[in-house]
Amino acid sequence: MAGARAAAAASAGSSASSGSPQPQEPGLGELLEEFSRTQYRAKDCSGTGGSKVERIEKKCLELFGRDYCYSVIQNVNGDICGHYPQHIVFLEYESSEKEKDTFQSTVQVTKLQDLVNRSKTARCRGRFVCPVILFKGKHICRSATLAGWGELYGRTGYNYIFSGGADDAWADAEDLTEEDCGLRSDTHLFDKVRGYDIKLLRYLSVKYICDLMVENKKVKFGMNVTSSEKVDKAQRYADFTLLSIPYPGCEFFKEYKDRDYMAEGLIFNWKQDYVDAPLSIPDFLTCSLNIDWSQYQSWDLVQQTQNYLKLLLFIINNDDDSGLLVHCISGWDRTPLFISLLRLSLWADGLIHASLKPTEILYLTVAYDWFLFGHMLVDRLSKGEEIFFFCFNFLKHIISEEFSALKTQRRKSLPARDAGFTVEDICMLRRKDRGSTTSLGSDFSLVMESSPGAAGSFTYETVELVPAGAQTQAAWRKSHSSSPQSMLWNRPQPSEDRLPPHQGLVEAKSSSSSSSNHSDNFFRMGSSPLEVPKPRLTALSERETRLQEVRSAFLAAYSSTVGLRAAAPSPSGAIGGLLEQFVRGVGLRGTSSSTL
Repeated sequence: MAGARAAAAASAGSSASSGSPQPQEPGLGELLEEFSRTQYRAKDCSGTGGSKVERIEKKCLELFGRDYCYSVIQNVNGDICGHYPQHIVFLEYESSEKEKDTFQSTVQVTKLQDLVNRSKTARCRGRFVCPVILFKGKHICRSATLAGWGELYGRTGYNYIFSGGADDAWADAEDLTEEDCGLRSDTHLFDKVRGYDIKLLRYLSVKYICDLMVENKKVKFGMNVTSSEKVDKAQRYADFTLLSIPYPGCEFFKEYKDRDYMAEGLIFNWKQDYVDAPLSIPDFLTCSLNIDWSQYQSWDLVQQTQNYLKLLLFIINNDDDSGLLVHCISGWDRTPLFISLLRLSLWADGLIHASLKPTEILYLTVAYDWFLFGHMLVDRLSKGEEIFFFCFNFLKHIISEEFSALKTQRRKSLPARDAGFTVEDICMLRRKDRGSTTSLGSDFSLVMESSPGAAGSFTYETVELVPAGAQTQAAWRKSHSSSPQSMLWNRPQPSEDRLPPHQGLVEAKSSSSSSSNHSDNFFRMGSSPLEVPKPRLTALSERETRLQEVRSAFLAAYSSTVGLRAAAPSPSGAIGGLLEQFVRGVGLRGTSSSTL
């Protein structure tokens, strides 16, 4: 592990001194091609494919370094986790260009490395709690859910024996001693392993844990292979604020693809047998948002994603001292979806990565949040589970000011634009109220409660660490007045794009449950999901401009590399059949399924 950026930069750039031609800087197209070709694994970073991955990682480090000073947790060959980056970035504080030369780490790097090694066994696939976004001195983290008895004993024992103790995530014999295995005591082992996990959470000043699982525990072959904080019997996580916000897994996005990538009206079936995790949000959070949480089972995919994102943004924007952890089961589908949306939303407000252009922040979130953290795009594409495409296409639904973390301060900090209509003054064309292709006439269970009080006791080996969160927040408060918001990238708006405000102004009904009336930039009917939005006739807010730049760049790159597979017509759906005939009739799709 390296305590400063220099070690990572030297490692990533060592090939430059050999006299061979410097490889061309990787672009988004090359990244998507590599991403759609194979799943990233840290221990496979050798040969031709490995050199591509090294260039991708080097580019990520360079983009992080534009606005932050950071330390690096070395994960070469996947020694810590096989599907985490080889250079795991630990953001410490925002920095100007001058400050980077005098960087002094605020992190106890060696002890943090030790804590990470000890805590990784507590979580599914060894995917430990990892900070990935720094916002106002607070860490936004990601991980997998807690490992259950089946995985903790079964995977560890099997992999340790049959891999000669060299497995990428489970070879730490120190955390599973012979005494532990002999006792077969769940409580003893869970106290020890989860104790280290809690130590890491506290070191990162994490208070809020948001669980996206629709299950309380993941069951395979009749065995609980994973658990979660919300059902920990000993209530070891009682001091944290636990939120159960169930969100459909990647399998559900097969239906999104089959509906020609239309998320509107697509509702998850909450009556399925394995779905047993109700929505559970503490009262002090629910009362602060204008959302009827009791209706969550009737929300379509757009509304559900919007409301969950609003909740996450509210949490990180209204607690000045505490960080946030987001996880699903394995932490490589639903988790990167919300981590990526959080990163892009905060960037669009100029609050993080302030100097990055749209193409640069897009590259960073695709490479780091998705590719280098192990999202299995190849497998998901083969199954039609296109949650990755959904993430970036969904940006059109979060462009309005209601998703802004700046609120009223926004107009003071961002550069002034032309006088005229603002986004609040403009009502854009929207569809009429949408129906659902899935009928849900079922009752739902809603649990809203405060975090339970501390209960039970447990012991674990002490690792003395000074929490990094407090130091990071102090550094932010000291320097936020000179935060790089003044370095915001501004997209010049050509004069020919500016038309009189009255042109194209269309009135529409308002909606309290969804902001999709702010989202469409072109007529969706009959258009390809990969169609790049055309310039609108109305003035755009700065936030909307920036997010649409990202979405347009993604659609252009995705269509030229991965592409979409058109859904075959469904003879069972009358309305769908009529729409399909219309689309074919106007020549927007061929008579057979093909790659667009």
